[in-house]
Amino acid sequence: MNFETRNPANGELLEAFDMLTNEQLEQKLSVAEQAADAWSCSVYTDRSALLHAIAQQLTNNRQTLAETISLEMGKLLPEALGEVDKCAGACSFYADNAEQMLQDDLIETPARRSLVTYQPLGIIFAIMPWNFPLWQVFRCLVPALMAGNGLLLKHAPNVPRCAKAIEKLIRDAGAPEGLVTDLTISVEQAGLVIADHRVHGVAFTGSEMAGRQIAALAGQNLKKVVLELGGSDSFIVLDDADLNKAMDVAMRARFGNAGQICIASKRFLVVPSRIQEFTELMVSRVNDLKHGDPFSADTTLAPMSRLDIRDKVHQQVMASISEGARALTGCKPIDGAGYFYEPSVLDNVKLGMTAFNEEIFGPVAAIVAVRDEADAIAQANATRFGLGASIWTEDLEKGEAILRQIDVGCGFVNAQVASDVRMPFGGVKASGIGRELGISGIREFCNAKSLWVA
Repeated sequence: MNFETRNPANGELLEAFDMLTNEQLEQKLSVAEQAADAWSCSVYTDRSALLHAIAQQLTNNRQTLAETISLEMGKLLPEALGEVDKCAGACSFYADNAEQMLQDDLIETPARRSLVTYQPLGIIFAIMPWNFPLWQVFRCLVPALMAGNGLLLKHAPNVPRCAKAIEKLIRDAGAPEGLVTDLTISVEQAGLVIADHRVHGVAFTGSEMAGRQIAALAGQNLKKVVLELGGSDSFIVLDDADLNKAMDVAMRARFGNAGQICIASKRFLVVPSRIQEFTELMVSRVNDLKHGDPFSADTTLAPMSRLDIRDKVHQQVMASISEGARALTGCKPIDGAGYFYEPSVLDNVKLGMTAFNEEIFGPVAAIVAVRDEADAIAQANATRFGLGASIWTEDLEKGEAILRQIDVGCGFVNAQVASDVRMPFGGVKASGIGRELGISGIREFCNAKSLWVA
């Protein structure tokens, strides 16, 4: 059994990588333990210096890394370049701010001195997805390193080149051997790593089903876990929305990365006064998208990352149509080489339909008619997911008030749902447990130790 990397634009096999044997895995765990133990005693100036060096490596290798992303999972090259830049920015931000984020919290008590100090947990096992093969890793890795932890990485099996590029880049920046370790291992071996006494926390980004399994394993072994799972984000358009601005964002939020984004807007909830105009404008803009080589400047729609993912999206679209949704454009695979799917718009989507109830991880927009603002809130919440939501209105106070009533981890007024290193990121309900980024994120994999001096 091995990991294979294929070019999603044409389906060609690029390279295969052998799995680690259990003996090789044990050796890597042993080296990782030694590296993490030493790193936990490091001072912030050393950690910061390493993160600045990693940022420089990302900048120096920007083009090569972006091309690896595009070749391996199909992302448009400009989007891949932006992903590399975001990783470099995260390194610089935490290098400059982590020490302040992890300062002791002084607490007033009857004691002479009482405080909470934030200390490293040890080795964090990161199980990461393919859709942002650098950013998802760095979103976990950077705060973990600045908190004094080590990291083991099990990346998605279709992006092994990205995984190995990350490990090499960090070693080239001067990191000790074993501080960040790529593990080319099976699902069964991942279970052994979670259970291993040398591993102290688990970070997972991926599907709801896999997240539930990983959370169960982590719970059985009493390991701290952070999960960032699926989403069915609502994009709410009110009467006074700036429709052109909203549509510019809607196109990026649904069709960027071929729709393969957990925080992509998937359900477009539109009030009666704007729904016809919104629908017509979206169909027109979608029909202008052009699929093709991710390296070409003319391409505006990327391929999907794998054939099985495209097949699942098509099954979900067909199920939705059979349930009463209307296909306004697209809604079928594109013939020829590669894993392309026509950019698609469904309307007449209602609660209970597949396009409403499930996460469609592909370039498919589901338009949902709502009666009014109260119905928009109710329909936004009528899902087991709770990752993000955006609302479009000129009344900013009302927009914020509505977002406070929607059960999500992050809400945006007149902006695309996105992660920002300064803000906590994560979901509620079936969209996850815990937070990444911001002060909340860097403290997730710390021991919040209470000290009381009588």
